[in-house]
Amino acid sequence: MPHNQMSQGVRSNIHGDQVVGKDRAEKNESEGIRGSGFSFEVLNNIHNLINEIETTKEEIKELEVFVSDLKELKDDLYKTAVSEKESFENKLNEMKKEIFQLIIPEDIVGDKDIILELSAGVGGQEAMLFARDMFEMYCHYACWKGWDCEILKFDETDIGGIKNAHIAVSGQNAFKIFKFESGVHRVQRVPKTEKAGRIHTSTMTVAVLPQPTEIEIVINPNDIELEFKRSGGAGGQHVNTTDSCVRIYHKPSGIVTESQVERNQHRNRELAMKSLRAKLYERQLEAVIKETSSSRKMQIGTAGRSEKVRTYNFVQDRITDHRAHITIHGVQSFLRGEEDFENLSHMIQQWHNIQSLADILNKYNST
Repeated sequence: MPHNQMSQGVRSNIHGDQVVGKDRAEKNESEGIRGSGFSFEVLNNIHNLINEIETTKEEIKELEVFVSDLKELKDDLYKTAVSEKESFENKLNEMKKEIFQLIIPEDIVGDKDIILELSAGVGGQEAMLFARDMFEMYCHYACWKGWDCEILKFDETDIGGIKNAHIAVSGQNAFKIFKFESGVHRVQRVPKTEKAGRIHTSTMTVAVLPQPTEIEIVINPNDIELEFKRSGGAGGQHVNTTDSCVRIYHKPSGIVTESQVERNQHRNRELAMKSLRAKLYERQLEAVIKETSSSRKMQIGTAGRSEKVRTYNFVQDRITDHRAHITIHGVQSFLRGEEDFENLSHMIQQWHNIQSLADILNKYNST
């Protein structure tokens, strides 16, 4: 073959490969790498971060040797080396967090305020008393964080327990923290009413509903029926004197909500509508989840309402989260709803991130 023809053929093959490569890149860019959902830009950022992490690790190793050699001198050079080492370690941690954020998709409702629905489960009066303990813990935690906390429903018993309670919580990352509370909580303790000292096991259930805006959920006034009645249940002398309880029936969905926590009928209607919007929004999210991959399912509602997520054992003074297999001690301190509650939430979030990452990598490897 003449030289010029061979060169022309090579150029043609190279050009063809470039066109095919470009088409393949565009296809992968639009569809996500092998169905993983990662664009080339994201993968490139991850690749660069990994390289930078390795470089930073080498820098830290060299500084560790340098610090060790200067340890006995404790001079300015030693202090500078220690400070620089700490700076590199902080940088390393930040890059690791950034990789997690790139790989693991954000909650599609992560920035939402929430409505917590608490219900007493198995165990009679003891279950209702435990539901009250959980109610107070969640409210105290929201106040401790400086968040807004509003009671939408509060069905109290004569001895101070609650059958049902709905709490609206507004604050930064409220859903991100509280989403891990969804499910069945079990308590093992000796009830105050137990004379023989026997340990009882009771349960209560938590549902965590992202709170939509009115723009996201538009309710046609013709689709709802309003019912006004006198409030019932344990309460003050004014509870049953006016028709302040508002019950809303949403005809298209069959959802019913009500509120009687305020004496003002108009205010109770607002609270019942807030609960209705949250329930309708939850149904929309469920429909979205069914159409998405398993890795996305993990981003919303980490437990079903019937799944046992945590046990509070007062006798052994321990709390066990059954999803992440984490056990901590100090039940009373935990139920105050401050640092202990937040620390467990962060540990479960880390476990959740690892599970999400494994799920994504398994999907990537199987395609």
